[in-house]
Amino acid sequence: MSAPEDDLMHTFNGITFTIRTSPELLKSLDTFDAREDDILLVSYPKSGTHWLAEILMHLYAPRVSLTSPIEFGDLSRLDQLDRLSGKRIIPTHLDGSMLPPAFKLKQCKAIYIIRNPKDIAVSMYHYYRDNPNLPTIDSWPVFLEMFLRGDVVCGSWFDHVLSWEKHTDDKNTLFLFYEDMKQDLPKVVKKVSAFLALNTSESRIHEICKKSSFSEMKTNTEKENDPNHTVCALTSNRKLVFRKGAVGDWKNHFTPKQNRMFEETFNKKMKFSEVAKHLVYEF
Repeated sequence: MSAPEDDLMHTFNGITFTIRTSPELLKSLDTFDAREDDILLVSYPKSGTHWLAEILMHLYAPRVSLTSPIEFGDLSRLDQLDRLSGKRIIPTHLDGSMLPPAFKLKQCKAIYIIRNPKDIAVSMYHYYRDNPNLPTIDSWPVFLEMFLRGDVVCGSWFDHVLSWEKHTDDKNTLFLFYEDMKQDLPKVVKKVSAFLALNTSESRIHEICKKSSFSEMKTNTEKENDPNHTVCALTSNRKLVFRKGAVGDWKNHFTPKQNRMFEETFNKKMKFSEVAKHLVYEF
């Protein structure tokens, strides 16, 4: 990594962030004043955050504001969020241990979307290669080792999932799987609608699913790349957000040896995880 690239990243509480997330903001998150009707959209990067955000926006339209991530920016970020009137959907890639305590105190609803980590590793690799806000990566084998060590932006996938898995019995937290969305989107949208106590008709759900398809969203993004319309803390260029969105693309990148290495790390880290048992790696 060259010297200028060293300046792209910093570490806070042992987790890697880009300079687009200021240390001062991270230190001040404990002071954030949540509202009872806030909805948290939580994920590890490249898990389908934009997809789910699109669905939530359609479910509530036009009665809601979708913010950029709570950890995106500097100290002025908290004031910006505070000035928003009405209901807020607030995305975040924060580890569960770093979440502002006010969200729990106010019993805010949170939706955590999980994607299989092999596809995430591949998607992040391409994201690193295309994103000028992230360090240059020499090769896929190098990146895979970084990913398994948790030496990537937002830290370890394993630690992130485990930090949020502690909330599986919390009635205010809904866990969704990216692969379920790919397989049966209407079923997932109904689940989200019920969790949020919204009375959404079958025809409306069908319409939302059509508007929120991966191809539709990618096409719309290519037509209108508004830097202010992003739920990603790593880039303002929405064209970098959508690549393939496929399930099982990891098989085009992993060698048998890399797959064994991945499985060894996964089995060690996720040994007691219930969430891990529900991951789908291919259809």
